[in-house]
Amino acid sequence: MRDRFGAVARRRFRCCAALCIAALVPFGAGAQGFKFEKDPGAQQRAAEEAARGARVAENLSTPCKQAIKDKKIAVIIGEEQTNGVVLARQENYGPHFQLINVRLQALGLRTYTPEEIRKQIAQAEIDAYFKNNPDAALSAAKRLGANFVLRGLIVSQATYNPIVRVNQVTVGMGFTLAAANGRTVANAGANAASYAGPDVRAMALTLLNENADEVVSRLYSEYCRNAELAAPAKARK
Repeated sequence: MRDRFGAVARRRFRCCAALCIAALVPFGAGAQGFKFEKDPGAQQRAAEEAARGARVAENLSTPCKQAIKDKKIAVIIGEEQTNGVVLARQENYGPHFQLINVRLQALGLRTYTPEEIRKQIAQAEIDAYFKNNPDAALSAAKRLGANFVLRGLIVSQATYNPIVRVNQVTVGMGFTLAAANGRTVANAGANAASYAGPDVRAMALTLLNENADEVVSRLYSEYCRNAELAAPAKARK
């Protein structure tokens, strides 16, 4: 009797064990293939990078005449202070200049170095570009022999954030490419917010480094499309 009871009990135990294993196997199999969901922020960043790359490629595909590429471009950079005064001593912005200049030259455009600019035109004439003084700017362009001037302006605004108790600094860089006669050919820019402190030039350099490809590609596209119309009539002949 006991043996019969024991046999029944063992059969019931084996059945229960089999049912438990069957119930657990799918879960175990699923657990082996389980992966954490990808970071949605990373996916968004990848999509943004892909879109940026597409915009850069499209801009760089703009046809550009060799005669336009052969025009000389002076690149000057300044920084607007909170009081509205613009500092434009070119020796202070060498890294910013290089990020733009290297890309312009890689596209076959001709540019002056900051040293060439400082040797041929006075600081007051460089300042004229940032003060929107067309007569002084035209005079400087003629003495330099530049057909176009690319002006980059760093602008920042600092406000105190009481929540995190730090200075929040918003930095922007705007670029305007104009013919010697003052007619605008192209515009491009980049903006970013930062909590990194008061070093505006360093933040502007980081911002420019992240956006230089797109900024230059846009300038290049608009330059190739508009430069011929913006140049003086004599220069087009």
